[in-house]
Amino acid sequence: MASTSTLLIKTTFIILIFVSFTISSATSTVPDECASESANPCVNKAKALPLKIIAIATILVASMIGVGAPLFSRSVPFLRPDGDIFTVVKCFASGIILGTGFMHVLPDSFDMLSSQCLEENPWHKFPFTGFLAMLSGLITLAIDSMATSLYTSKNAVGIIPHGHGHGPANNVTLPTKDDDSTSAQLLRYRVIAMVLELGIIVHSVVIGLSLGATNDTCTIKGLIAALCFHQMFEGMGLGGCILQAEYTNLKKFVMAFFFAVTTPFGIALGIALSTVYRENSPNALITVGLLNACSAGLLIYMALVDLLAAEFMGPKLQGSIKMQLKCLAAALLGCGGMSILAKWA
Repeated sequence: MASTSTLLIKTTFIILIFVSFTISSATSTVPDECASESANPCVNKAKALPLKIIAIATILVASMIGVGAPLFSRSVPFLRPDGDIFTVVKCFASGIILGTGFMHVLPDSFDMLSSQCLEENPWHKFPFTGFLAMLSGLITLAIDSMATSLYTSKNAVGIIPHGHGHGPANNVTLPTKDDDSTSAQLLRYRVIAMVLELGIIVHSVVIGLSLGATNDTCTIKGLIAALCFHQMFEGMGLGGCILQAEYTNLKKFVMAFFFAVTTPFGIALGIALSTVYRENSPNALITVGLLNACSAGLLIYMALVDLLAAEFMGPKLQGSIKMQLKCLAAALLGCGGMSILAKWA
């Protein structure tokens, strides 16, 4: 179900982006220079292409390392999912996701939808970014709640993790109170992993598309390093959620694969659309700006509600002020790192 939903959302947004960028802007009343290449000395298509190829390879490797590291942490004793170090690392990764929403995606959407290249009415008359981010957060809450209800009703007897439950001699496992509690938590982890992956995929396609379509070599060089760091630690946050969801190995691989290839695929798509895509054209500004606003609302909700709040209000951290301070410091470090990266990406 998670992999099917991921593929459907990804395909929908790719089609939306392609259609929006190939629509002619001839009927637009904005200045002509908004649909033309800027006179930037760093713009060099011949030199930009090799850098984009390097970006695809390096970001793919960084993404694979980030999302894969938590999935293999069970074989490392001090990184086991129920250990203190894993909890601190997960809070750091959650801070990365929160910083991405507030410091990268949301400001980009504000800049794009308030650009002078867009018509005064309606883009300068109404705060579309704030409205869509708010709406996206509420819709994510609804999806989160309804998906949990559907999972719960579908698995009314409960999902019994291996090694739990007690049954008679005929090997029929009967759920206990502890099993019910564990099953409910496992359902939450699965919903969180699914919804978080969808939000990250939308964001990853957009940033990959922007990098692939630009021919500014000065910008690309800075973005490669920044996006490698960003994708690696964002992948750690997602990988931790996938691990706790206890999916089958096949589902873990599919979810990790989609995360790892989405940004490189976005870059490749941007390269293919570079002949019709202009960063400051009205069609590009509106499409990417709206997608960024939706993605920001989803990422901020997931980071605050499903990741950080769930962790801090859980029994493990509530039983230790020292652990709360460690996790708070880790989350602040993650947010701070993404805030610094906002200077380049």
